[in-house]
Amino acid sequence: MPNAAPPHLDGNALAGPFAELLGIDVTEASGRCAGCGAVAEVARAMVYRSGAGSVVRCASCGEVLAVLVQSPDRAWLSMRGLTAIEMRRG
Repeated sequence: MPNAAPPHLDGNALAGPFAELLGIDVTEASGRCAGCGAVAEVARAMVYRSGAGSVVRCASCGEVLAVLVQSPDRAWLSMRGLTAIEMRRG
């Protein structure tokens, strides 16, 4: 039996953790993938959760957009796979 890919959530799963960390709702923001150049709402990304971390992948090409790791008193955020992020103000 082949190994199945772990199930993923959509980017809406990031609403709570990112709001807690950054104080904003990023799910309506648009990001540009460094891998394929696709621009899409963060809510469309594929989120894989495991233990204390979340890996966010591009829905178009599967490249890693961001990684968020949380502990009770710290958080680490890498957004190396995004060349830009656009958010509405106001």
